[in-house]
Amino acid sequence: MRLTALFLGGLLLAGAAYAGAPPAAEAAANDTPAADSQFAHHQNRRPRIGLVLSGGGARGMAHAGVLEVLDELHLHVDAIAGTSMGAVIGGLYASGMSGRDIERLLASVDWQDAFRDRPPRAELGFRRKQEEHDFLVNFPLGVQGRKLQIPAGLVQGEKLTELIRRATLPVATVTNFDQLPIPFRAVATDLETGANVVMDSGDLTTALRASMSAPGLFAPVERDGRLLVDGGLTENLPIDVARSLGVDVLIVVDAGFPLQTRDHLNSLTSVSNQALAILVRRDVERQLGTLAPSDVLVEPALGQRTSYDFNGVAAAVAAGVTAARELQPRLATLAAAAQAPQEHAASGGNTPAAAPVAAPLPTVQFISVDPDSHRYERLLNAAFADQLAKPVDPDEIARRIKALYGQGNLELLDYRVTRTPQGATGLVFTARRNSWGPNYLRLGLSLEDDFAGDSTFNAAGRISFTELNPLGAEAVLDLQVGASPRVAAEFYQPLSPLQRYFIAPHLQAEAHNVPQLLGGQTIGEFRVRSFEYGLDVGREFGNWGELRGGVLDTRGTTAVRLGDFAVPEVSFHTHAGFVRFNYDRLDSTTFPRSGEALTLALRAEDSGRGAAGSDLFTFDWRAAWSRGKNTAVAWLSGGSTVGGSDTNVRAYFPLGGFLNLSGTTAQSLAGPHYAIARLLYLRSVGHGGEGVLNVPAYAGISYELGNVWTSRSEISVGTARNDVSLFFGADTYIGPAYLAVGYDEGGTTAFYLFLGRSF
Repeated sequence: MRLTALFLGGLLLAGAAYAGAPPAAEAAANDTPAADSQFAHHQNRRPRIGLVLSGGGARGMAHAGVLEVLDELHLHVDAIAGTSMGAVIGGLYASGMSGRDIERLLASVDWQDAFRDRPPRAELGFRRKQEEHDFLVNFPLGVQGRKLQIPAGLVQGEKLTELIRRATLPVATVTNFDQLPIPFRAVATDLETGANVVMDSGDLTTALRASMSAPGLFAPVERDGRLLVDGGLTENLPIDVARSLGVDVLIVVDAGFPLQTRDHLNSLTSVSNQALAILVRRDVERQLGTLAPSDVLVEPALGQRTSYDFNGVAAAVAAGVTAARELQPRLATLAAAAQAPQEHAASGGNTPAAAPVAAPLPTVQFISVDPDSHRYERLLNAAFADQLAKPVDPDEIARRIKALYGQGNLELLDYRVTRTPQGATGLVFTARRNSWGPNYLRLGLSLEDDFAGDSTFNAAGRISFTELNPLGAEAVLDLQVGASPRVAAEFYQPLSPLQRYFIAPHLQAEAHNVPQLLGGQTIGEFRVRSFEYGLDVGREFGNWGELRGGVLDTRGTTAVRLGDFAVPEVSFHTHAGFVRFNYDRLDSTTFPRSGEALTLALRAEDSGRGAAGSDLFTFDWRAAWSRGKNTAVAWLSGGSTVGGSDTNVRAYFPLGGFLNLSGTTAQSLAGPHYAIARLLYLRSVGHGGEGVLNVPAYAGISYELGNVWTSRSEISVGTARNDVSLFFGADTYIGPAYLAVGYDEGGTTAFYLFLGRSF
């Protein structure tokens, strides 16, 4: 999901809506003498200070700047209450991180990637990579009964959860938030009842994640039997929550989004934001109206910065620093009062919090799953069993979680470090499968038009039935209509929970066209129809490769569709064995910018009735390198047929069309041997990395050298064709689209409108 799509989250993260403080709040912010006089009633003890951090999405990053100033002043906070982003930053501060630590953490995050919940292609499981290659609409729809389902949120939050989990590991075993270095409360909203939920115990990471779950953007979080979403809906500025912690003076940081003026209310997004902000503002004003003159209100000057502008971390933090420095005299007075040794001793309060001293992480003594994750117990035990008797390794755990999450079946995969009453420390995993699964529909589309009357069109769909047994078996059914119709089915059965070895019986029926050639000229077309079934066995290597082999039984016909009908129809029936190796570490199937992919395949046929057998060898290698907006791609493909006869066109390799000798008509060349080398240069176009109309777009040029040959002895650079193309491409939501012109050394020119896979 591209960051611009996050305007949906803005409908809620804009919830820290405050247009101006009521009179009591203004007095608290500006009447310094009156505020100082309020310390008189703390003569016998130091004042307990509470910190309130509002919601506000990306605007809430200003909280880190305020915390930096509090740290500089050595102002000890006795309790913290926060909502949404305020809860996240407040929870990190309560866990022992400093304001500067939090700023570094926020600045280190690739927020555009963090809000793109689907793992990058490099982290997808190998089967999911193959699906992405064949079905270019990346968004799989859930199929439940007769209904199509979509996720409960655009983002499931897996990456943000892992980020928070790692940052709070020093206090991972603390389940009572009063026992954190600073007592803490986070506020969320019960999605079923609409009630505010104040979280004071349990798993800290889950509490923080729940507090910032903006509906429509983030999926709700299930915690203690309740479905929780963003606390900003009910209590965006939890002043009363902080007071309930027994504090005397409050420091309130409001990073809320101000109401817009009429000239800014000119779009659906802005009007929707304003409507929600008006509703949230009512409780904000009520809370601000309870401030006393001794309380301090900090309002960072964030202007019209949106609640989903996560690219401006430094500017937001700087606004927090500036706002706190403007109130530094009052904060310094408060810090001095809170640090008086005799007053602190009389109060019996906590000593000032400091970041926990770095210590070795505990040793894992047991691994378990929570009761709701029982279906994944075998998988999780197999994946993490070797972590027993080792110190908790967050990097290794995160790596393995990414690998399992990349299989595409899980909505949530998380862990927590826990300690039993007997003192044993272990890992407890939570895994929840996709709420819109376990069956999915994926779609694909391809269209090629040469503006000369020749066009091809195919539309494809795949239904996947996943998690059919404890080992993660899948059944898939493919249907394609158009120029090359196809029906196929496969049952994929892993032989272990980690899905390394597998067997896969399959069958398919398909038809496709092959050019009918005479003297190197196209005079018509053959139509090849076939039915095939077989059994594959194989092994996956992590998420980057697969070795697969098997036996096949294929039968069908080859008949003239257009051209010389004197050529007789040929039937064939062959038995074959094959082996294929795939390596895939490309970052994209559409417009790769880095990585490499290789496919090597060998198929050996045993002659059957009506046709001579053919042995086929094919290879395909691609690699991409990028610097800035510039990308270079090298791509080599080739294949060779041994055996058969001149009429064995079913084994011919087609060439022609965009990036396959771009100056020639699509699939206008065919032969038993082919080879083609391509060099491409692409440059990203558009502004801010978002391309054109918020779609990544590229301008490019290609050079192609290749041909088809009737015998292996003819293959040479001298007999190869030279072609070039100029193109404009866009990575659309339904697949890559290109507008291109190709030129062949023979003088022919071809124009293309192309939608579908090219690499």
